[in-house]
Amino acid sequence: MCFVSEMSEQQQGCELDQDQLCCPICLDILKEPVTLNCGHSFCSSCIKGYWDHEDTGVYCCPHCRESFSPRPVLRKNTLLAELVMKLSSTAAQQSPAASAAPLYAGPADVACDFCTGARRRKALMSCLTCLASYCETHLQPHYNVPVLKKHKLVPATDKLQEKMCSSHNKLMEVFCRTDQQSICYLCTMDEHKGHDTVSAAAEKAEKQKQLVTSQEEVQQKIQEKKKELKDLRQVLEGLNRSADAAVEASDRVFSEMMASIERRRAELKQLIRDQQQNAVAQTEALLRQQEQTLDQLERRHAELEELSNTEDIITFIQSFQSLSSSTGSPVSPSVVVCHLRSFTDVTDVVSGLRDQLDNLLTTTWPQISNRVCAVDVDDPEPQTRKDFLQYSCPLSLDINTISRDLTLSEEKRKVTVTRQQQPYPDNAERFVNAQVLCTEGLSERRYWEVERRCVREAATGIAVCYKDTNRRAVFGSDDKSWSLWCDSNGYLFIHNSVGTEVSGPVSSRVGVYLDHKAGTLSFYSVSDTMTLLHTVQTTFTQPLYPGIMLEDYGYGDTAELCKTW
Repeated sequence: MCFVSEMSEQQQGCELDQDQLCCPICLDILKEPVTLNCGHSFCSSCIKGYWDHEDTGVYCCPHCRESFSPRPVLRKNTLLAELVMKLSSTAAQQSPAASAAPLYAGPADVACDFCTGARRRKALMSCLTCLASYCETHLQPHYNVPVLKKHKLVPATDKLQEKMCSSHNKLMEVFCRTDQQSICYLCTMDEHKGHDTVSAAAEKAEKQKQLVTSQEEVQQKIQEKKKELKDLRQVLEGLNRSADAAVEASDRVFSEMMASIERRRAELKQLIRDQQQNAVAQTEALLRQQEQTLDQLERRHAELEELSNTEDIITFIQSFQSLSSSTGSPVSPSVVVCHLRSFTDVTDVVSGLRDQLDNLLTTTWPQISNRVCAVDVDDPEPQTRKDFLQYSCPLSLDINTISRDLTLSEEKRKVTVTRQQQPYPDNAERFVNAQVLCTEGLSERRYWEVERRCVREAATGIAVCYKDTNRRAVFGSDDKSWSLWCDSNGYLFIHNSVGTEVSGPVSSRVGVYLDHKAGTLSFYSVSDTMTLLHTVQTTFTQPLYPGIMLEDYGYGDTAELCKTW
């Protein structure tokens, strides 16, 4: 049984492009590809030469800098070799020689440097070694002549000179971190001698990591702002509904009273409307402010997304530096959106006046006025992990529900997948699949965390469900359970057999926040910071029981309720 795997097989695959089959050292298509233990692949000759040049006894990956000792034995990556062969075969079939009609360069095109005559053909590729651009015909020697095959070809560009060192007229394949500029290899022996230098590819990889981090931060802010906007709209609707309901109820009650209290009825109506107008005006102002911030964040995200898709290394580095030096992401003060306190209290107080006369109304009026003015938002949602932890409560796993595929620790907080079926007695509450519920049912605000440790990279399900959920079904397969599945590749939320892919930083620890009364269930990735992964907004009709599920083939995998209380 592999519930998540079966659902994942329904996802569409991605096509490999040529850049994904390039060696990070020579920047050319992989030749005799070999793969290191860290997962990165190189040409066999490139990685051997790299290690021979820096033979210090400790060997590191040029891409991610993971170190190995002793020197790893390199083995051919058969799958990559076949992909490279197929790519080469496809490129040969789509060779420029197959074009039937020549394409002439227009005003916005790069012209071939070797064509003669009144009209020159459109260049297909530019050579960083020859510093020239070639049309389909004149490019052929670079495909056929052994010496020219070693040259670095890039899509045709009229900015070749910008990629060359102005001092040595060599390709800027090195980045000086000391001076933060692109240089050539000869510069490392002259004015940049002794500086901290890396290959341009390595610098791009490092900048790419920073870019991904920036994208995640902006995306997180976007999600936070969207949630704040959603909550603000709900507060706005609630304010209007509650105020309207209070006015209607007050009209109904006052219409039954004597004429002597007519003046008080009008005063109360006006007071409610004034408070409503003030609250709505403040909320609408906050709404407009957050919408503007969201628009700015989305534009910033689009700029970062466009930069992340830049394939040209030099252009990427130069654009990254320019983008990094610009103003950072706009940040507006976070809005703590709280639940609305209803005008119901006002109605209750007014209803009590039906049995009282003017003298009683005089003494009760201050109470009515105070209730109206007290209408506001309260009970703020937690913002930091410290805020969440105040809602932690002791939880323990119920041995009467645990599957025979799992073993339970003595403290009843940790389960482990076992190869042998456990001799648990028959029980109507026991799950058939590798699942277990907590003993405690939750019907208030509660927060807990689950730490997962996977030996076989199987998925872990973190769930809540009603007590009467199907014991033969997996969490998330019916309308009585909600589950977040986690593995090394990401997250998948499932409810009523409908799966939703969830993006966010992968962490071994996941936090769950439940506000039963508000109908809110949220999952967080917990590391040094907390990142919201997914939120459910619904109506819970029964207490919810936290649950854990492991895949039964993941022998040795564990999941543990963290002691946060």
